Amino acid sequence: MNNWANEGRLDISKLSFPAFFNNAEQYACLSAGSALGKGVGPLLIAKTMVSVPDVAHCKIAIPGENTTANFLLNFAFPTAQNRIPMLFSSIEDAVLKGEVDLGVIIHENRFTYHQKGLVKVLDLGEYWETKTEKAIPLGCIAIKRSLSQDVIQKVDALIKASLQYSYTHYPTLSPYITEHAQEMDEAVMRQHIELYVNEFSLELGETGKEAIEQFYQLYQQQKGTKSIDLFA
Repeated sequence: MNNWANEGRLDISKLSFPAFFNNAEQYACLSAGSALGKGVGPLLIAKTMVSVPDVAHCKIAIPGENTTANFLLNFAFPTAQNRIPMLFSSIEDAVLKGEVDLGVIIHENRFTYHQKGLVKVLDLGEYWETKTEKAIPLGCIAIKRSLSQDVIQKVDALIKASLQYSYTHYPTLSPYITEHAQEMDEAVMRQHIELYVNEFSLELGETGKEAIEQFYQLYQQQKGTKSIDLFA
């Protein structure tokens, strides 16, 4: 999906914030549909506990280069450069099999890693929150700037209405969720929803935008990119 956005083939796409920043000249961030929050960040895990100074020397599985998870890993451990991108749902097994020393896990795996005997080395989101006192920006709905304002506003309103409908009918899970979730235990699905879907999903507001702007400033410092207005 991120590659398609890079090629300009999608009018609307869900993107991690680093991927969105990389495409911000073409795309703007909608107010509805984003994933931000506190206590929602990626976790750095291992088969046995690793001391913080040793992390820099470890082989680390990451769920993609242009992900918030990789950005936060770099924020906490800038000298840890031996990173192996892989599908996020494969990272736990890669750690268990010894293919990598550490793994950065996201999504449903936050709730399942300990059941497999894995241990948390660091909560990368908690580290971000401690250092910045801001919510963690995970991903957003990005829309092409070339579309009309009328279309952009309608899409934003439809996403917000869809979320409000889901809130009204929760804890019922739609067939779409149950058919496509990586973790098929409904209790885990609900944990996932309750952690990642919140007031920022309905509307970013000033607090959400401030968190994204702080994230963007750090991204610019790393990448040396020029500043651009991010929001639709």
